Amino acid sequence: MMATLQRATRRLKTFAELVKFEHTVFALPFAYAGAFLAAGGWPGLDKFWWVTVAMVGARSAAMSLNRLIDRYIDARNPRTAGRPLPQGRMKVPEVVAIIVLSLVVLYLAAANLNPLCVTLFPLVVFILVAYSYTKRFTWAAHFVLGLALGFAPFGGWIAVTGTIHPASLALGVAVGLWVAGFDLIYAILDVDFDRQEGLYSIPAVFGVRRALQVSSSLHIATFLILLGLFFYLGLGYLYLAGVLVTGILLWYEHAIISPSDLSRLDVAFFNVNGIIGIIFFCFTLLDLVV
Repeated sequence: MMATLQRATRRLKTFAELVKFEHTVFALPFAYAGAFLAAGGWPGLDKFWWVTVAMVGARSAAMSLNRLIDRYIDARNPRTAGRPLPQGRMKVPEVVAIIVLSLVVLYLAAANLNPLCVTLFPLVVFILVAYSYTKRFTWAAHFVLGLALGFAPFGGWIAVTGTIHPASLALGVAVGLWVAGFDLIYAILDVDFDRQEGLYSIPAVFGVRRALQVSSSLHIATFLILLGLFFYLGLGYLYLAGVLVTGILLWYEHAIISPSDLSRLDVAFFNVNGIIGIIFFCFTLLDLVV
């Protein structure tokens, strides 16, 4: 009995490593923000539940697809060679099963929300599949990833209203640019490997200095769009405070790294950006409630 429990625990840990549950902090808070902004407050338990289910399905499918499609590349990259698939701790059929189940969960959530969510389901799946292939032929892969995660707040809004609103598009663009910006920073870790393998990224094609400049520009645009929503939606000063804190964190992210000093790149990528999503949602929620 104990041995069975230990094996089950190991398998669960391996699954969590495959789908990177900790990276949920990037998208889930913004999905909630989109839903709460659309509702002008609490969207209701039913909507909240199915938005959460949709995000679990989408995140699990996206990460599993990426690991499956990139398994041979990951095996050759020293940074990623320890992942479950290259190491043989998970088998291809297992990952395929996870992908299928995750997409079924995502569709089930869409069907329980509204017809527009169902209509957009094939487009979301296409983007999730296409992303992992883009770095094989274009440096714009960062923006495809941004598009995929930008669907989180956009989808959260649609889940509540069943319609596309200009603010939902703006929020999706803001998140997409933010994600593309920090993915540029993350891609610096693989500059040498990408060049060696003939893979495309902005750091590999244009250099680290230019990549950091582009990332800064994208994050400035993110801040300005979030600020613009304050005026467009007539939100309160707690929302504005959240945007200002977000701006400070984005500034800090770029202040601690430079082409000559990348020692704190992990802090800039995960720690700071993980906090940004939570901060933005919390201030938005407080603004709507108070």
